Amino acid sequence: MEAENRVSLEIFEGPLDLLLYLIKKDEVDIYDVSIERITSQYVEYIDTFKILNIELASEFIVMAATLMYIKSRTLLPRNEQAPEDDVDEEDPRWELIRQLVEYKKFKDAAYYLERREADNQQIFGSERQDAEEDDEEPILNVGIFDLIRAFQGILKRFEDEEDLAEIADDRFTVSDKIDYLMVRVNKGEKIKFAELFAEATTKGEVMVTFLALLELIRLNEFQVRQERILGEIEIKRSGDVKLG
Repeated sequence: MEAENRVSLEIFEGPLDLLLYLIKKDEVDIYDVSIERITSQYVEYIDTFKILNIELASEFIVMAATLMYIKSRTLLPRNEQAPEDDVDEEDPRWELIRQLVEYKKFKDAAYYLERREADNQQIFGSERQDAEEDDEEPILNVGIFDLIRAFQGILKRFEDEEDLAEIADDRFTVSDKIDYLMVRVNKGEKIKFAELFAEATTKGEVMVTFLALLELIRLNEFQVRQERILGEIEIKRSGDVKLG
């Protein structure tokens, strides 16, 4: 991808966050996770980040290698395991599962404290709450993994095309699509994520549009929300509603 079609995006979540997200998406218990399935999904996310030229911390690559190693161990018969792997009968997934369980405890505790702080602010800011009550909307945290999941869903419209990495659609740049999105969505308006790509005709155009969206989110021009966890993503442009 050309330099002008790159955006700078900081990823504040790590590989364990991605694994927990994938487990939640599949609605399975951590202890019942399929290493083969989660490895495939994890690598697909990493590949998508690479296609979009979004830089990832080295920890993501290390985790990918770890998952591949665990997957290879689970597929090998016990009599073909390396000597150092045959110390006991322990499932090769357990160390990763322990990490995920401990990390989830940390995340849940952090979320609990965050909610307590928000509740306290709501109590002490009751006057402001009354003024804003009519405009209250259900907002759930939407992270980069949710956006990538939605982006992957849009790409499925073009499954019969050649590989995305080989497509060079020079008709559009990120700047072009930023201008398009700013015109497409008026200030204060909301639009479903998929509608932003309704006019796209190639994977390349979808990719550039998505990068433009990420840039506008980074600049706080667009806000992202969901009514429920893993639900449909909605985009809202910041600012007052444009009057006709």
